[in-house]
Amino acid sequence: MIHRFKIDGLNIVLDVNSGSIHLVDDLTYDILELYPNHMEDEIVELLKFKYGEEEITEAINEVNELVEGGQLFSMDPGMGYSMNGYKPVVKALCVHPAHDCNLKCDYCFASSGSYNQDRCYMSLETGRQCVDFLIKNSGNTKLLEIDFFGGEPLMNFDVVKDMVYYAKQKGMEHNKEFSFTITTNATLLDDGAIDFINENMYNVVLSLDGRKEVNDRFRHNHANEGTYDIVLKNINKLLSKRGDKEYYIRGTYTRCNLDFTEDVRAIADLGYKEISLEPVVSKDERFALTEDDLPSIFSEYEKLMRFCLEREREGKPINFYHFNIDLNGGPCILKRITGCGAGFEYLAVDPSGKIYPCHQFVGMDEYVMGNIFDGIKDENIGKAFLNSNIYTKEECRNCWAKFYCSGGCHASNIKIGGGLDKTYRLGCEITKKRLEYAIAMQLKKMVGESS
Repeated sequence: MIHRFKIDGLNIVLDVNSGSIHLVDDLTYDILELYPNHMEDEIVELLKFKYGEEEITEAINEVNELVEGGQLFSMDPGMGYSMNGYKPVVKALCVHPAHDCNLKCDYCFASSGSYNQDRCYMSLETGRQCVDFLIKNSGNTKLLEIDFFGGEPLMNFDVVKDMVYYAKQKGMEHNKEFSFTITTNATLLDDGAIDFINENMYNVVLSLDGRKEVNDRFRHNHANEGTYDIVLKNINKLLSKRGDKEYYIRGTYTRCNLDFTEDVRAIADLGYKEISLEPVVSKDERFALTEDDLPSIFSEYEKLMRFCLEREREGKPINFYHFNIDLNGGPCILKRITGCGAGFEYLAVDPSGKIYPCHQFVGMDEYVMGNIFDGIKDENIGKAFLNSNIYTKEECRNCWAKFYCSGGCHASNIKIGGGLDKTYRLGCEITKKRLEYAIAMQLKKMVGESS
């Protein structure tokens, strides 16, 4: 299987199964439309009115060499792949210290932090038990991760701090190393929180949607007051002390700002280099994306690619998360087939200690897997996620992007697509077009074209 596409003067060919990417001339591009369903003489006959016969034959020979070398029309590396016998261990927990939030963002999937439940906070005991559970279920894995999510985790920051100290202590006792990430709306950051985060958090995710008017339209407090000014002030303060430690600004675009390149530009103009802008996933007609929006979204990603290249040329590069792909390597075949590991390697824990496949399922009773005190009780949930992959999803099997998206987000597939082995089709179309521009941008940077 190959995928051919043209962007900005480049003829690009992706060999889906090997991951090989080729920049080709017009002749080779046309040959690959016919190959391998036509014999060599048929290809020559079909193209001889456009190219010379000797030229065509020479190009076909070059294609044949690439095929023989496994760089075109290669075999699927995961065909017949089975998870039978694979015994996963838990490597990461997404911990919710607070099911509460001081903001009331309209598009929040977590119902303003409550997850459609009573607002509540994790106890110190439950927090420490999360650490113990992760260590106990991590097998021989040495590097473990705890992500603090919410709600707004700063609303229960004492538990966050206690868990970090406790994890470091227990890590030394059990020969484990912990890395910590925190996702925050940034409105509650004070000097103490900033210093702690910068000292202890491997990564920090800071929420900002871009331009002030775009951010404040949906990201506001319970009095409907916008958050842009306080967020910007606090982010600047945190990053001024963070040095070269990891962070990224994470925003959301909706149908109300389909010109989202301007939001990336606004964030970049503030001096922030690590940027992620995600399409909203929702059925709410006020802001949900629809198929009618796809042409605008596609053209906007092209505009965004050009903007990123422009910044590169000016010596002010930014790292746009979804354009940051590795053309020379990437995840192992297991990750490419199964995706994020939700439900078996990565779990979420709510304030009471209930365990879910990931943060997107928190509050959904049918996805409670157990609790951190008594362990996993419903093993069928984890098995279902483990056994869901690009080969069990009919829409994925013959999709050229399958080894990049790994079947997409399980939660979106279930909530909107209709099932674990279904796909969120709108998300698929956005992902595929975004990948094309990501590949094109990386190729342009490799060949020295930043325009």
